[in-house]
Amino acid sequence: MSNSPLSGRRVAILATDGVEEVELVQPRDAVQSAGATTTLVSLTHGDIQAMTSDVHAANTFAVDSVVADVSVDDFDALILPGGTTNPDTLRTDFDAVDFVRRFVESGKPVGVICHGPWILVEADVVRGRTLTSYPSIRTDIRNAGATVVDFEVVVDGNLVSSRNPDDLPAFCAALVEQFSKNSSIG
Repeated sequence: MSNSPLSGRRVAILATDGVEEVELVQPRDAVQSAGATTTLVSLTHGDIQAMTSDVHAANTFAVDSVVADVSVDDFDALILPGGTTNPDTLRTDFDAVDFVRRFVESGKPVGVICHGPWILVEADVVRGRTLTSYPSIRTDIRNAGATVVDFEVVVDGNLVSSRNPDDLPAFCAALVEQFSKNSSIG
């Protein structure tokens, strides 16, 4: 058996065009380095276009699975990267919203950063929770019934949230810690 803290864990990363590249790549690399297997889940097959600072085209990433074809049971944890276009598009897709809602309700850990909480708001799973996010969407989160704080990383039950790319070192460390100690996985 491996000594890696996430050995055997299956982590979904839900993203689409417009994802902030660094918010996809750094968490993915952190959980993979800790032994997890990751799956890029999106709305359609093919590649997604990542961005840098929301406006500059970055790399493309091959989609592994389509959200309509996967189940919460296929994974042990979920990462929701930001970028403004990515979560704004995801929150208009029934299958993506349903997948996120079921994931949060399952109690399995979910990491979300920057504008990513928009899909949590759409899934109606932030009421009574405490999280952080990019400043421009904090009113949306409060209006959905959550408490918003301004810290680099916040853990509330199965939700791990961070504000922006500057928080990635703390966010990635918290993901590995929370994904490894969740007793419902493995």
